[in-house]
Amino acid sequence: MAPLKIIITGATGMVGEGVLMECLGNPNVSEILSISRKSSGKKHPKLKEYLVPDFLKINIDDENLKGYDACFFCAGISSIGMNEEDYTRITYETTIHFAKAVLHQNPEMVFNYVSGAQTDSSESGKTMWARVKGRTENALKRMNFKAVYNFRPGFMKPVEGQLNVKWFFKPFIWFFPVFLPSKSLTLHEVGRAMINAVQKGYPTSTLEIRDIKNLAI
Repeated sequence: MAPLKIIITGATGMVGEGVLMECLGNPNVSEILSISRKSSGKKHPKLKEYLVPDFLKINIDDENLKGYDACFFCAGISSIGMNEEDYTRITYETTIHFAKAVLHQNPEMVFNYVSGAQTDSSESGKTMWARVKGRTENALKRMNFKAVYNFRPGFMKPVEGQLNVKWFFKPFIWFFPVFLPSKSLTLHEVGRAMINAVQKGYPTSTLEIRDIKNLAI
């Protein structure tokens, strides 16, 4: 099986950085294009960076996006303090515009989207972020990718050596894997599951925590 060429977004955030570090160390990945607003600060023979100030302004004919097997879309933002219009623009509109651009350049691409536990697939529940994430998941599944996998992780333990871990998160890192293992993952597992989803596939397009754990093996 040929090693994968992967696009990763969000490498300057905790999830994206952890997935990037797994991919850098994984022999099943040969090339990585990190697309973000600022540099990750990492140097590696596998890694190229493409700095884009605004994902909504990426051109659908941008050939920098061409030649990749998969996209691991790990970019995201907290909904805390945001209204639905602004959160929709960042979470839904940005993701779908980016997905259209990479699909245009790579018709056989697999798209892995980091969503969230308790995302609302009905798009009609009371929780704003869950509705918007559900709308995003559903729109991605309607696109003509080779496959779309919506990852719904819970707590994610950072990879050792990560820089992008919020200070207020650090005191709780030990707690969840010990006391709530069924609701916890490591970012190594998330990264491996994403790679395996591309190479092996999975029976369902919506991956809850137990699915991610199974796929990471």
